[in-house]
Amino acid sequence: MMGLMSKIPPLCSTLGHHQVRQICCSHAKLSSDVRVRFAPSPTGMLHLGGLRTALYNFLFAKAHNGSFVLRIEDTDQTRFVPGAEDSLQEMLKWAGLDPDEGPSNGGHYGPYRQSERVDIYQDKIQELIERGAAYHCFCTPHRLELLRKEAARRKEVPRYDNKCRGLSQQECRRKLEDGIPHVVRFKLEDNAKPFTDLVFGITRHDVASVEGDPIVLKGDGFPTYHLANVVDDHLMQISHVLRGQEWLVSTTKHLMLYRAFGWTPPQFAHLPLLVNKDGTKLSKRQGDIFADHFREKGYLPQAVLNFITFCGAGFHDNKLVRTLEDMVAEFSLDRVVDHPARLDWERLQEFQREHLARCLNTQEDQAQIVWNLRQLTVQQYGERFADSSVLPDEYILKVLETRMGHFTLLSDLVSADFQYLWDQPDLTTQDLVVITSHAGPVLRTVQSALQDMPMDQFTLDLVGSKLRDVSKTHQVLKYSSLMKMLRVTLSGRQVGPSVAEMMTTLGQQETLKRLNNALNLLDSHNQTDTEKS
Repeated sequence: MMGLMSKIPPLCSTLGHHQVRQICCSHAKLSSDVRVRFAPSPTGMLHLGGLRTALYNFLFAKAHNGSFVLRIEDTDQTRFVPGAEDSLQEMLKWAGLDPDEGPSNGGHYGPYRQSERVDIYQDKIQELIERGAAYHCFCTPHRLELLRKEAARRKEVPRYDNKCRGLSQQECRRKLEDGIPHVVRFKLEDNAKPFTDLVFGITRHDVASVEGDPIVLKGDGFPTYHLANVVDDHLMQISHVLRGQEWLVSTTKHLMLYRAFGWTPPQFAHLPLLVNKDGTKLSKRQGDIFADHFREKGYLPQAVLNFITFCGAGFHDNKLVRTLEDMVAEFSLDRVVDHPARLDWERLQEFQREHLARCLNTQEDQAQIVWNLRQLTVQQYGERFADSSVLPDEYILKVLETRMGHFTLLSDLVSADFQYLWDQPDLTTQDLVVITSHAGPVLRTVQSALQDMPMDQFTLDLVGSKLRDVSKTHQVLKYSSLMKMLRVTLSGRQVGPSVAEMMTTLGQQETLKRLNNALNLLDSHNQTDTEKS
């Protein structure tokens, strides 16, 4: 592919690549009526690369007080997936990337589904034919397959040989009248002209030397991507096309179509590929490249957006946390790099924790997070927690604030490690006496020390001090063993947060209740032993 694509220096100029980009991007910023589009195909779920493309279009539009258009490119009916369009729009809404125009909210340039614009494309195809820029092709699938096999035998890239270019008007008319199946192909120009991409700089792809004339209207009457996106971008007055790098090699072809129609093309900016940290391509087999995966796992949209932009530049520096508003204010196309953007998955966890902490500082976001955690608790431990009188918002908020920085997803807080926060442990006498034979007396001392504390003094520092005092009183038990026994009493687990933190999170009343349950268990066991003896 590198042999097909070449960057060439501008003629009669000493400007470097970066300087050329700065001039082009500066011109882009000054352009009025900025209109960009995100144009996905409804062939599956939105992946991270598509989400980033949508985000960069949104940022560019908002940074220039322009319009962000959603267009559904559903002309390939063989790959259409029912429900995919709804899923795409739902994910954009989740991410906060609401389009100004699109299938759901309309606009002055609709329809916004290509399948509803077929008549427009057929009219434009006829215009190309009349201009001598396109022609009907009657080659059968069998003949095309023979061409592919011959190219493979010669170890060449398969290409159409443009046979039907030479048909006379009379031959073409006769075949059409006879109803012979056909497509329409666009005539490629020799000696392709270079163009300036706002990310990759001056680029040239000599398309006619490596490809045959491309199909622009298929046998089913639907256009191909090459024609439809050019026609729509022009009629919808798109000023800038920001799309994935994979379309860079097709841009020369699209510019030829613009010239054939006599239209002024938009400016192009191709975004570098997203790859794994080791440089390997993202694969659908990884399972975690779809945006919906992150929503279902409980990641905040702000964290995911930070994640996919952190590695791809577009900003002055790589500070850790940006809100969507920050991104709009700071985004610049001339800062987008032209090399693959490597995703560092560990960064996602950092972004998630940072944005969670930020959300807890705003009333609306805080209320939403508390509600989400309550729902997870209900799902995990039962409907009894749905009532806020059983599980008050104040308690959920205290859990969040206490454990902040020690978890990434809200679902972490309802895992087995944190079950003690929501449910009393299912203890046995053996759980306690295996640690120390002095469990009963020690627990009574702890209970007495804690219940004498005023409620407003039941704080992390003061509770910790009380526990150290108890340890000094019962020197037969090491401090570490005391903590282990208390942790088991409170949670049923020997490892976890500090005991003082567990107690202050649970609260004085719940802590005393669990100590009392453990003491009752020990008393019952001792009584049974006495009766047996």
